[in-house]
Amino acid sequence: MQLGRAGLAWVAALLLAALGAQAAAGDFDPYRVLGVGRSSSQADIKKAYKRLAREWHPDKNKDPGAEDKFIQISKAYEILSNEEKRANFDRYGDAGDSQGYSQHQHRQFHHFHEGFYFDESFFHFPFNSERRDSSDEKYLLHFSHYINEIVPDSFKKPYLIKITSDWCFSCIHIEPVWKEVAQELEVLGVGIGVVHAGYERRLAHHLGAHSTPSLLGLINGKITFFHNAVIRENLRQFVENLLPGNLVEKVRSNKNYIRFLSNWKKENKPHVLLFDHMPVVPLLYKLTAFAYRDYLSFGYVYVGLRGTEELSSQYNINVYTPTMMIFKEHIDKPADVVQARDMKKQLIDDFLSQNKFLMVARLTNQRLFQELCPVKKSHRQRKHCVVLLTGEGEKFAEAYETFLAFAVANTKDTLKFVHIYSDRQPEFADALLMDEEKYRGKSAVVILERRNNAGKIAYKTLEDAWQGSNEDNFILLDLLDQLRTDPGLLSSETVLADLNDELAPMFLIRWLYSILDYISDCWDSLFHSNWREMMPLLSLLFSALFILFGTVIVQAFSDSSDTRDSPPSEKEETAAKTEKNDTSFSKESNSRIPKKGFVEVTELTDINYNSNLVRLRPGHMNVVLILSNSTKTALLQKFALEVYTFTGSSSLHFSFLSLDKHREWLEYLLEFAQDAAPIPNQYDKHFLERDYTGYVLALNGHKKYFCLFKPHRSGDEGGTLGLCEDYDSSLHTETRGKSSCSPGSRSIKNKLHKLSFWMERLLEGSLQRFYIPSWPALD
Repeated sequence: MQLGRAGLAWVAALLLAALGAQAAAGDFDPYRVLGVGRSSSQADIKKAYKRLAREWHPDKNKDPGAEDKFIQISKAYEILSNEEKRANFDRYGDAGDSQGYSQHQHRQFHHFHEGFYFDESFFHFPFNSERRDSSDEKYLLHFSHYINEIVPDSFKKPYLIKITSDWCFSCIHIEPVWKEVAQELEVLGVGIGVVHAGYERRLAHHLGAHSTPSLLGLINGKITFFHNAVIRENLRQFVENLLPGNLVEKVRSNKNYIRFLSNWKKENKPHVLLFDHMPVVPLLYKLTAFAYRDYLSFGYVYVGLRGTEELSSQYNINVYTPTMMIFKEHIDKPADVVQARDMKKQLIDDFLSQNKFLMVARLTNQRLFQELCPVKKSHRQRKHCVVLLTGEGEKFAEAYETFLAFAVANTKDTLKFVHIYSDRQPEFADALLMDEEKYRGKSAVVILERRNNAGKIAYKTLEDAWQGSNEDNFILLDLLDQLRTDPGLLSSETVLADLNDELAPMFLIRWLYSILDYISDCWDSLFHSNWREMMPLLSLLFSALFILFGTVIVQAFSDSSDTRDSPPSEKEETAAKTEKNDTSFSKESNSRIPKKGFVEVTELTDINYNSNLVRLRPGHMNVVLILSNSTKTALLQKFALEVYTFTGSSSLHFSFLSLDKHREWLEYLLEFAQDAAPIPNQYDKHFLERDYTGYVLALNGHKKYFCLFKPHRSGDEGGTLGLCEDYDSSLHTETRGKSSCSPGSRSIKNKLHKLSFWMERLLEGSLQRFYIPSWPALD
């Protein structure tokens, strides 16, 4: 009875603690943080958020508590901007799903069995983000770390990355699975990363993650999103699918084994065979094959398959223990063997790193030459390369075999034996063999030492051609012994050019691979991308089809003869008169006015915003003119005149932005150029009347910066560097007296005076650049 009372007391205490934690979490009121009422509209909430975010942004507000305040503002806006979360908060006092919370609470209780068992995750509330993310701290990624380290490292191993954020209730559901899979895959050699979208917005935007939680894979610098249910088997299969399919060749018979191992000469790599009792290739072995694919070729033998018994008995394989063998020049005998009941990654790495090269590797590219023959760092760390310069075919086979036997017998770590085909690397051979006639059609041996990375070497060539006789072996052995005590033996010096890459694929094959990668990316984007982002592309596609279909219909039913004989219409006569009237204006402007439709200037709207700016291709810029409804006609005419000579550049796009619709977007951008275009305080009585018509922004969507052109002031020699003060208040100049900037059509056009000179400096890259963290939404 006493035990029962004690158990009830514990239950009551734990329930009170849980309710206290929930009450503490419920103290957070997003309405109070943003200073809005419960009946406020989304527009009011958004306006309040932007105002507070600007005021409390840590980069602008130096108050010690600015960062915490900014985080609270972001959390409050995340709740209130989502109708579902806002409704949940209004009903239950928290932003989570009430039904989901009840189920979550129900899962914490377990059955009684001689007492009460209570799971410690009872105290794991979604508001306690620090505890939820504590296991992810060692995996957190930052933008510079991702660009400089993770992306280059992805060419050696794949990465599994999770995008999360505070107040992400769906993130809590996948945490147990994520934690289990992350620990399991990390041991196998998969890189694990976590990006907190609230603090690393730039990195999250760079990765293309628009919602949380998101899971993605990174391999060879390429990003692939995970779209299936978050369970252990799906995540393992996702990582396995990231790897190329031809990493490991399955060896099933004697004939297959001989062909596989005989490729060492063609591929210039040692070959690795793993004997195991698993029907499928283990993921650890595939990851290892990906990491060492530049040095080794990998094969797998399933010992339980019929037809492999002879192969297993030939090498005395224990079918119950995984065995890894490395074969080099001799396929009948492995160069090294390792056996272990539990193949760990560290054991495999140590084993393979000591056997990355053949006994006498062929120098096929500059990277291999630098690894096998490193530059000396000190007198005690001298490394010498013994190079056999030979040819291909049976004629040179004996010379090569004797050189290989000499290299196998060598036990000195300071010597590396390599060979090279003289006809494939003629510049290398000509630099080392001064007497060409003496060695023509024969093999030669050179001892060299690299002095620096610029190609300078010291070397000595054997006086006679290498024939592989006993006398040649004794001469080479004597020289190597002298070299140990007399480094000055290498008396000749020269500078070698970089080696040709003999195994590089042809240009056509590389181009084909690039096309296949591009098609794969388009296919993935078509079926898994956000449809809202695809709307500009779909709109463009349907517009093109509509125009094409309309053109075919018109041509089918039109009579070309009637068109030729018909008199000019009133619209054509009007256009002709307008063209004559514009002739006088063209004379004033050095006859640079474009023909009708020659300068394509499109309006920047929320529909084409992503395609024309946010996702603009690298190297392309959008030159945007700021205008209002009253100045649209005059400014567009002058703008087309000024930029006409630059329309030949395919990297420039021309647009205009309506100040009446998107003033807030423009002022947000100009805040990053305060010195060049100061923004007035919101309490200024003319705050909402400030005139930005005539401003021109060159926007680089990929690198996230813009250049600014300000309206020209009459009489200002600087032109593009000046700002007409009267333009800032041109809408209320009547109460201030006369202004030097008249509101007439000619003064409006004068705002863009010398824009062409500014465009020239833009193309030269000499204009000041204003960088922004991310492009704001164009609402």
